[in-house]
Amino acid sequence: MSGRIGRVGVGFIGAGVISAQYLENLTTFPDLDVRFIADIDLERARTQAEKFGVPGFGSVEELLRDDEIEIVVNLTIPMAHVEVALQAVAAGKHVWTEKPFALDRVSGRALLDAAHAADLRVATAPDTFLGAGLQSARRLVESGRIGTPLTALTLMQSPGPEGWHPNPDFLFQEGAGPLFDIGPYYLTALVQLFGPVARVSAVSSKSKPTRVIGSGPRAGETFEVTVPTHVAAIYEFESGQTAQSVFSFDSKLRRTQFEVAGVDGTLVVPDPNTFDGDLTVWGSGDEPEVVASVGTTTTRGTGVLELARAIRANVPERASGEQAFHILDIMVSTIEAAESGQPVTVESTVTVAPPLPEQWDPRESTLSS
Repeated sequence: MSGRIGRVGVGFIGAGVISAQYLENLTTFPDLDVRFIADIDLERARTQAEKFGVPGFGSVEELLRDDEIEIVVNLTIPMAHVEVALQAVAAGKHVWTEKPFALDRVSGRALLDAAHAADLRVATAPDTFLGAGLQSARRLVESGRIGTPLTALTLMQSPGPEGWHPNPDFLFQEGAGPLFDIGPYYLTALVQLFGPVARVSAVSSKSKPTRVIGSGPRAGETFEVTVPTHVAAIYEFESGQTAQSVFSFDSKLRRTQFEVAGVDGTLVVPDPNTFDGDLTVWGSGDEPEVVASVGTTTTRGTGVLELARAIRANVPERASGEQAFHILDIMVSTIEAAESGQPVTVESTVTVAPPLPEQWDPRESTLSS
């Protein structure tokens, strides 16, 4: 794959609900050429291809045979992420996978090893940390504005997605729940700010064995809950800092919070499940200071573009497979700690990539056609 020039060809596997958000962006980024959409439901693939002006649609096999496709955007369900990514790597493609990277360490490591052996990349969502909000938060912390950062507090509480999602079953089964579904946003942001996690302690619970779909054609249908719906954890970082985090689908009170406390002040960070948002700094005065965020506010798919440019420049991508594996390891360790009642050491680590330049612009054409 090395040595190519010009725009980077992209193909999609999975034409479900989330694909629309990706396609809205990727079809407008000048450095990308979205060529094909594959799905087991060919009519769904056709609909998305026609809606977003993508020239090809069809089967996964057809997509993988297209030599002009360099990056496969893997938007399948969590249980299929590794299987599909391995197929793409075997076909000589780089991969962008929706989170989570994998459901367990063994399959995640197998995917990383396969990609390394083939000299390919397996970058993974979330890419929200590339947005203006979290990039500005990182720059502010690294500038020393709040002094040496010491602790963080993150909260994500909601009654769960079954009230609005038409097919929420998978969000309450292996590979999801509040930790695996929403946790990657918060944990990735924490790792970006504090570095890799060294140890975790946790508790978890499940409020109900079943839930009821609240909207769409399946409204009123009951489904089984097989994973914890409330997880509370304490994370200890290699750098010595700590964070307390709650991930819950059991709260009627909807709340998101992300605070970083330093020696000289406290920073309120924007919702890590978004790409923008201003910062609030509490210092020595009685009133907080609002700091405008600076950077890109393009949404899902920004990481695919960053990956494409990194491939062309032969430099590491920021939303790397190594980072995604570390986030997976943290989440698996969190569940193990909750089940055992004992702290768990996180064996993996990662080197955090530098922040993006403030002027980095996904809508700029940087690759010759």
